Amino acid sequence: MHRGISAVVGILWHSSWVKRRAKQAGIPSETICNHSMRDTGITTYLEGDGQLEYEQWMAAHADVRTTKLYNRRRITQDEIERISYW
Repeated sequence: MHRGISAVVGILWHSSWVKRRAKQAGIPSETICNHSMRDTGITTYLEGDGQLEYEQWMAAHADVRTTKLYNRRRITQDEIERISYW
């Protein structure tokens, strides 16, 4: 099978698996997808002081900008107050 076709089939399988598990857990399946798990995993790792470069490697992203797209951390008031204007 062509690698591109295989990748599409894999994505569709993972997506349907996630939606089935969400339904079993009582989570509306239209609000979750396989990328929701990546969002949660990457955000949790980074909130635990994980390094972006390591997460990029674990997520198998060629470009760190892709990994940053999954980061859902919120900036805190404390972080804002530490910003120096000078």
